[in-house]
Amino acid sequence: MKSSSIIFACALALAAGAALAQGSPSADAGPTDAQIAHIVVTANQVDINAGKLAVSKGSDKEVKGFGKQMVTDHTGVNKQATALVKKLKVKPEDNPTSKSLMSGGEDNLKKLKALKGKDFDKAYIDNEVAYHQAVLDAIDKTLVPNAKNEELKGLIVKVRPAFVAHLEHAKMMQASLSK
Repeated sequence: MKSSSIIFACALALAAGAALAQGSPSADAGPTDAQIAHIVVTANQVDINAGKLAVSKGSDKEVKGFGKQMVTDHTGVNKQATALVKKLKVKPEDNPTSKSLMSGGEDNLKKLKALKGKDFDKAYIDNEVAYHQAVLDAIDKTLVPNAKNEELKGLIVKVRPAFVAHLEHAKMMQASLSK
């Protein structure tokens, strides 16, 4: 796996685990529901953007199909998250984690755009493995434990199995691309 993919995934995990409550009285406070909502939407958008690039630039039929699935699945999660925040009258709040995610996603796209053929396919799938693992770690260690609203927590728990399935699919593809 390329070091930039590992760095991006680690940045997600570390940022999600860091204290995010800007202006909060406690440095140990986790993210607020408004911040969690923004993290969820941003994390999905990052993968949508990468998936769109895989659809247009991938050389392997499976890579293109996986990219298309990421666009479809993560767009669906974002629609659910957006509908929920409107229902709850919560305004997603930008925060260090969402900023780090967006920046890392942009860096990843820049790196991927410079690659072609099998090099692109491998780098894209390597990143998807690292990214989905980091998102699952963030879900389990930060997002679910800190979500106060039960509906928000429920949505995150509900979509977790899809992230697991994406990770397992990406790992299988990673193994086949390494041959």
